[in-house]
This record gives sequence, structure tokens and C-alpha cells, in this order.
Amino acid sequence: MAQSPSSEDIIGPPPTIVLPSPSDDDRWMMVALDAADHAARQGDVPVGAVVVHDGRIIGRSGNRREQDQDPTGHAELVALRQAARHLGHWRLVGCALYVTLEPCAMCAGALVNSRVDLLVYGASDPKGGFCGSLGNLVRDPRLNHRLDVRSGVLAEASRTRLKAFFAERRRQTRRPRSL
Repeated sequence: MAQSPSSEDIIGPPPTIVLPSPSDDDRWMMVALDAADHAARQGDVPVGAVVVHDGRIIGRSGNRREQDQDPTGHAELVALRQAARHLGHWRLVGCALYVTLEPCAMCAGALVNSRVDLLVYGASDPKGGFCGSLGNLVRDPRLNHRLDVRSGVLAEASRTRLKAFFAERRRQTRRPRSL
């Protein structure tokens, strides 16, 4: 009796996915920091994100919540949308996301749902991060997809930008004391 062909015989072997190595992290994070700087100049919190696929940037953005008056205008989501348009589909298999601040629960959920393979972030976010700080949605074994995560890449540069931004915002909102 003839043996039935396997799914690999019919559709071929799965493609080889090559993700950026840790030696590339500083390079891509510098691009994300540049996007964060642009966001700050536009009045948004300085968070930047870059999606990398096959050694090329296919999505890049800073936060756009203030510019667009959009609560979902996080840098990660904007960059993921650009990447999906570039690839022509929502599954971002073989992609890495570099972001200057640990993603929140909303962005972590988008990373899982878009099937990104690697997350690299700079500064941890103890008040809102959901990739290790408050929770770890991107590594939750109950979900159908989990990401590899590298953290702390150029973290001090990310923290410095955030601290400077919020210090300036507090300075601008202080009211002079009356005598």
C-alpha cells in the first residue's frame, strides 16, 4: 500500500526564519530612539518602535497619540500596521520589533496576535509594562504564540529621554506661586 504524502511533501519545508542577532540590537534600537526623539518634538511621549524583517526596516514610528488624538497611537501599533501593509498580510512571522520602552498590555497583545517572533526593548516600565514588569503576556504559555524577548538594550538612553520629557512637561504646567 502506498504511503500518503506528508504535508511537507505537498507544501514544502517551512521557510527558514532569520531574526536579528543580539549584535544587531544597538543598531536597530538607535533607529527606534530617533523615532522617539521625533515623537517628543511633536509633543508626544518619546517612545519609538521599529519593525525589522530580513535585515530591513518595514515599519517605523514614534508615539502618535497626541498628534492623532488616538488612544491606540502607540509607536508599536503604528509600526506594526506599517509592517503589515508592507508585507501584505497581518501575520508578521519572521519580524522583530525594537521599541524604546517595554510594551503595555495593549501593545503586548498586538505583538502576540500579529505573530511577531522577537521583541527587543530598552527601558522597563514598572507602571505599565506587560512584557515582564506587571505581567508577561508575550511569554504566557496559555496563548497560541509566544515571543522571544531581549530587554535592557540602550535602556539608559530611553530612560533619559523619558525623564527629560516628563520633567519639562511638569515644569511647563507648574503655576507660579502667589505671594
